[in-house]
Order: sequence, then C-alpha cells, then structure tokens
Amino acid sequence: MRRRAWLTLGAVLLGSGGVVTYAVAGPSADQGTRPKRPVKVYGLALKGASADRQELPRTDTEEFSLLGVTWTGGAKRLAGTAQVRTRSVATGEWSAWHDLELDVDPLDEPGPKVRGASEPAWVGPSDGVQVQVVRKNGTTAALPKGLRVDLVDPGVATDAETRTGTEPAAFVMEPSPGDTSSATADPSASPTDTASASPTDTATDTASASPTDTAPEVTANPSTGSASPTTTPSATASPTPTTPTAPKSTVPQPPILSRADWGADESISPDAPEYNADVKAMFVHHTDGTNNYTCDQTPSIIRSIYAYHVQVSGWKDIGYNFLVDKCGTLYEGRKGGVDLPVLGAHTYGWNREAAAVAVLGDYTQTTATNAALTSIARLAAWKLGQYGADPAGTVQLTAGATQTNYFGKSFTSGTRYTFNRISGHRDGYNTQCPGGLLYDQLPTVRAWAAGPVQGLKVTSVAGGATLSGSTYYTKGAVTVKWTTTTPGTLISKFELLADGKAVATASGTATSASATLPVGSHTLAVRAVHQSGKVTTTAALNLVAETTAPTFTTAPKLSLRTGTVSSTAVPVTLGWKAADDKALRYVKLLAPTTATFGPTVTSSSRTAKPGTATTWSLRAYDYAGNYRTASTSVTPVILQETSAVKSGTWTSRSSTSYLGGKSYSSGSKGASLTWTFTGRSASWVVSRASTSGQAYVYVDGVKTATVDLMSSTTLYRQAIWTKTWSTSAKHTIKIVVVGTSGRPTITTDGLVYLK
Repeated sequence: MRRRAWLTLGAVLLGSGGVVTYAVAGPSADQGTRPKRPVKVYGLALKGASADRQELPRTDTEEFSLLGVTWTGGAKRLAGTAQVRTRSVATGEWSAWHDLELDVDPLDEPGPKVRGASEPAWVGPSDGVQVQVVRKNGTTAALPKGLRVDLVDPGVATDAETRTGTEPAAFVMEPSPGDTSSATADPSASPTDTASASPTDTATDTASASPTDTAPEVTANPSTGSASPTTTPSATASPTPTTPTAPKSTVPQPPILSRADWGADESISPDAPEYNADVKAMFVHHTDGTNNYTCDQTPSIIRSIYAYHVQVSGWKDIGYNFLVDKCGTLYEGRKGGVDLPVLGAHTYGWNREAAAVAVLGDYTQTTATNAALTSIARLAAWKLGQYGADPAGTVQLTAGATQTNYFGKSFTSGTRYTFNRISGHRDGYNTQCPGGLLYDQLPTVRAWAAGPVQGLKVTSVAGGATLSGSTYYTKGAVTVKWTTTTPGTLISKFELLADGKAVATASGTATSASATLPVGSHTLAVRAVHQSGKVTTTAALNLVAETTAPTFTTAPKLSLRTGTVSSTAVPVTLGWKAADDKALRYVKLLAPTTATFGPTVTSSSRTAKPGTATTWSLRAYDYAGNYRTASTSVTPVILQETSAVKSGTWTSRSSTSYLGGKSYSSGSKGASLTWTFTGRSASWVVSRASTSGQAYVYVDGVKTATVDLMSSTTLYRQAIWTKTWSTSAKHTIKIVVVGTSGRPTITTDGLVYLK
C-alpha cells in the first residue's frame, strides 16, 4: 500500500505529512491477562463547514487504534487533503495534524457497497478524534458525499494477546511542514466545538451532527472485493471459485501463521475465495507507518487492516495474500489456502496472475530487516516454485487496466508487459510502495530466493590445522568455518570437500564442519547447496596431513658468554638447530624458564644459576602440531682466584664489588694464575678500568689470546674471554701478565666453567 498508512511505536519522517513520534502505552501494575473482545468498526460523519471543507470537531470516542477517512462511491477520488489528529489513551494528549494518504489503488469495478477510502493510520489506543478535509485549490471537483472518519478497535482476539497484559502503542504526531499548531492547543483554523460518540458493530455515524449522506451498510461485494482488471477472457485468465489442487513446489514451504493466529473474524468475510490459474509473479508491498512496533502487536495490526478493508472499504477480504513483520514472521492474508493461487486485491491491474506479500512498516527511509527479506525470499521461492518459475527471472503479465506506474511507464489494458518474477508494487502502479529502500533490496531478495548461495567464503581452517604460506598443515583433523550472505534457511546443506569428494555434511544453518584426513597432500573446499539445488563452491585450499615430528639436528647446548657475572647469575648462550620434513613452525623453551623462538632462530642469550645443576628443555613444533623435545643439563661453577696456582707477585684486594669479596691484582710482567677443571666451556672474570693492562691467555699450554682489560669506565665481575669445546674434558687455563707500558696492572676475579 502507499506511504503513511500504519503507525505504532517510534518515529518516522513522512514525505508529505510531517514527523510522527510515538510513545509506548505500557501495562499497569495490576495487568496480567486481558479478556477477549471483538473488533469494533464505527464511523463519525463530517460536517460541511463550507463547499470546500468538511470537518469533525474534537470528539470523545470509545477506544480505537486505527482510523481513515472514507466517502460514498468506490470509484470517486478525493481531490484535496484529509487531516486527522487523535487523543492518546496513555497520555491524554492530542497529537499534531497528520495527513492521510489519498492516492490509493482503485478497484476496477467498485459496486454500490464499496466506499472510496484513504489509507488508514495505525495510531494505537486513542479515545478522541478530530478531522478536517479540504478541497484542493483550483480543482472543480466537489468534495465527495458521505465523508466520514472510520475508527477501528482491533480488540483482543488471540490467546497470546490475552496473556500479554499490554495494550498496543500510543503515539503523538508532530506537525506537518507549515502546521503551527501544537499537539495540545486548538488550531485556529479547525472546529472548536466538541461532540461524543460510542462505537457500534457497524459503520454507522454516532457524532452529534448527522452526515448529509447516511453511511452505507458495509458488507462485502464478492464481485468487486479485489482490484481485478477489466479485460476479456481472451486477454487474461479469469479467476474461478472452484478450489484447485495445490501443486508441489520445487522448494520447501516456509512457516506461515494462519488467519486464526492473528485472530481473523471469519464471519465478516463469508464469501468464498476466488482462484487464479497460477502465480506468475510476487509483488512486494509495505503497509507503511512506523517500524518501531513490537512483533507481538502484529496480530492487532493485521486484524485492523482486515477490518478496514472489509468493514470500512467494503472489500470481500483483506487485500494481501501474505503479510510479514520485521521479525520475519509470515502470516496468511486473504483466505483460500496459502498453497493455492488465491485472487487477491493488492496491485491494481495485475492481481489475476500474481500474489502479494506486504511488509509491516515504512521503508522509504529505512531498509527492511534481514529477517523480513529472508521470509519474503522463502515465500516467493516457494510460491513461484509451485509453478516452476525462477524467482530471479522475468515473466510477461497481461495488464488488467490502462495506467502508468511510478516510473512513468504506461500500460494498456489487455497488453502483455515484462516484469521481474519478484517485483515491487511501484513496478505495476503509480505509488512509492514498497518504499525506495525496500525496493532497492529486491535484487537481494531475488538472489536469495533463486540461488545459488551468495557470499560463500571460508573464514578459518582450524581444528589443529595451521597456515604456512598458502598451505595448511594438520595431523589429520580439520575444522573449516565459513560465512554466507544468503540466509541459512534458504540453504539445503553444506559439504566439506577433500580432493573434490564430500567428507562431511552440515545443515544449511551450520557455519562449520569437521573431518579427519589421511596423511598426504589434499585440496579442501566448501560446497553450499541452495534449496533450489544450485551449488556454490569455494576456491580450493591446499592442505597437508602429516604426523612426522620435527628433529633437532643440533641438540640443545649451553655455553658461557661475555657479560657480568654474579653469585646468582652467569651469562650463558643456549644454542640448537631444529628442522622438519614439511614446515617448522617454532621452538619453545620449556625450562628452566619459558620462551618461544621462530623457526630460523638457533640461539638465545640467557643466565644460569651457578653451583646448581639445571635442565634446559626445548620443544620444536611443526605447523601440523607434531613436536619433539630435547634437553641438556649443566652446572655453572665459579672458581675463585684463590684456587689458582700462582707464580710471580699478586696482591689480594677486598671489596663487595668482587666475586666472593676478594680479587687478585698484579703489575709484574710474567706473573701468572693457572686453573685446572673438567668441563666444556670456560670464561675468565676480571675487573676493568682505564688503567688496566693486558694479559695473555693460554689454553692447555697453548697461547690463544691477548686480552686488554682497559675500559673507559670501571667495571667489576666481567666475563671478558670465553672458550667452548664440543665435549666436556679436563682443561687448563693460564693467565699471564703482559706488563703493558704505563698500565701494567690487571685484576682477576676468578674463572667460571660449565660441568
């Protein structure tokens, strides 16, 4: 239907009206359940203030939640404006003026019981109304006769509604552009007298002033209760009252709540449904108004639309075949069987070959929810699938009326025109419906409905698998995760493919699957099967399943390094080499502390506690998760200078800066200290200063180095020279004073070795 029709909670900007804001009418403290009560529809006649204006002053009423302006003669148009304002039950405040939509789909052959009507406005619980209808400036057409405002109380019809303990929402309408009246003040241009009215079960006028035309009794006219085209039988198929056989669809039927679920009063629509030959297209509508309704209000809204179509407008039934709310819940609309080609009254000139679904809400300024789009796609795929039609395809429909659509395309009655199988209301009639933003979403609906699955991509490969370069590695177990833009309810299944064959199957709503693969190289992909049977497959990923652990080509080994020595920490280097037949991932130090090293790292500077045997444990991992552990155990030993064999003159010095509090110094050329030990790494520890001299270092009787102890700053306990062997053995280290000119003195603080 057109814009500004159904209003409940929230706020929505109206194209030709204004901003409508809404407030929730919450339950009172003592509410728990509500008794059922029937739908009530009643009318209040408008007064003829002048030839150009009819109005209803502020009038007290019984409770209602929906209203619209109607007039005598279903074929007549109202050239002007119709404005309403209402008083909220929840707040007692009067709303601003609201423009009703008057440019609505006509009926082709309106009978004497069918009334011309505006689109209705859902206003929530209200107990007062004011109306003004003004003829358009410059028009020669008089205002139609029998003008009245029709009010609908949706009642409480379903068991679920009796348990909610809440009423539908109230609202406050802010002024349309140019309207300077407040929500509570009397506008100077509107009536100031008041009247009161009570509802009846028929559309009779109960205002204090009677209309010039008595409101007609509202009964359904089976021959005019739908917007059907006036074409000859040769131009298009005619509907039949005979109940056809429901054809089987190519896809599953989505869940659809019945008319009983929204509380349809079948007694007000006694005429049998009529049927088309098939369903060639699905037209998408919106009911207009706010999108901030709560989904438990949906039955009330649908019930009000039904009552307005039947008891006010004089149609045989609600116009739409189906309705859906923003939560994605589908409802049966016009009776006759959801699986049958029921003739509806929804899209002027095209009802004989199509069905329609209306989304509750206004989609001119906001998009429809994914839940609603999903349900539309499922519904359209199912209905069109009953007749073998592709939801993404096109079809030629025969025009049932001569008219122009929203885009300016002209149609001639009896002529065939091409439509998308899933089309918007505006494609067939000059209306903004289903709203520009929902209309822009129809390509997505078509793609979802028709398949294949859209947006399929692998998001991760886990379950023990790790990526290196462009290849995943695993011991065999693998879990693949994926996403799609097509909703899962439109997908039959997913298959995990290894080397092109399915190794795991998951439901259409699943997002992952797992499998265990044999050792070797594989390709991996995900295949999505749409409910239509169309398939989509991701690009293949490379995966290697392997169970061979890495190796240490060089076992872990500790060696002494230069640096500062203390009684609790000796500088050491931990070295190793690890390899893997596929791809080494990293090496972890497990003890005596923890660290992680990249696959190309082969050493790490650490410290070791002297005098304590310590195990150094490393573990090498590959990308598949296989690993191997290797260890070494060493004890750093500090040999004080007093344990060395001396020759020449040495002077003992004492300070807390020295290892053990003492050291030896000598400036005598040729003076020496000799240590003997069994180990595989050694370091000479000294004190350094700007006046320090040099020393020769002999290893096992062979001179191997000349070491200069001079430093610009004074340093203590410095491991200045180191030596490491491949294996542990007995060795002798001898230090000889060089007697450097001008700075002959050296100070030694001992020797450290690893055993």
